[in-house]
Amino acid sequence: MAIFGFKKRKDEKLEQGAEAAKAVADKKSPAKGAKKQKAAVQSGSKTKAVAVPKLKVVEETVAASVVIRPRVTEKSGLLSQSNVYTFEVNKDANKASVAKAIKAIYKVTPVKVAMINTPMKNVFVKGKKGTVAGMRKALVTVKAGEKIDFV
Repeated sequence: MAIFGFKKRKDEKLEQGAEAAKAVADKKSPAKGAKKQKAAVQSGSKTKAVAVPKLKVVEETVAASVVIRPRVTEKSGLLSQSNVYTFEVNKDANKASVAKAIKAIYKVTPVKVAMINTPMKNVFVKGKKGTVAGMRKALVTVKAGEKIDFV
């Protein structure tokens, strides 16, 4: 396979991966109590061990699975002027998990969380029967002076 250059491309990718791992290790120094994870990097015939800080990816993915998206409507826009923000959340979410997720994602401190279940509704569209899906909403009141920007 060396005729077509496949082996050469593999070696180049490994070298690029090594450079990227070194850049990540240089930029991010591990926080207090953070565990280091060693990554083996091959360059030519030698194998080097590079320390890579372990990121808190688990917390972010849990928070992202709780909060689906912010609900931007006219009513929610008016409520946001009084520090109350509306979010669509998972059906299994509770107040504590929503508060923890909002704190992790938007870096604000929730004071109060109200949960609303909206039922599924039957509708007629162009003479045909259909349904509008139900959802679970969370109204999150944040601390005075804090703000969430949905960009």
